[in-house]
Amino acid sequence: MMTLNVRSFGARRAVIAAILAWGALLLTSIVPAQAEVRLGKNVRIGGHDFSNQTYNSKRRGVINLYEGKPRNPGCVWKADGRGGKVKVCHLQRVR
Repeated sequence: MMTLNVRSFGARRAVIAAILAWGALLLTSIVPAQAEVRLGKNVRIGGHDFSNQTYNSKRRGVINLYEGKPRNPGCVWKADGRGGKVKVCHLQRVR
């Protein structure tokens, strides 16, 4: 077992703070992030309407914006190989 021989109170405080910071970093790296994005009213991406859509880990969105006309314009839902869906959009930027 590792023994710390710290005599002053300030040094003990620094060691405890470092151990707590390391523990917090370890805890946040182990737990996966659970996030959900809800797009509200009048949301536009590249000039296209994306209002009232919800994305999370099972339903994701990938939006590709092009200056010119894309080869396959529009949006399609595809399987992502992990049990979820991905909405892939190829859109021309509206100025």
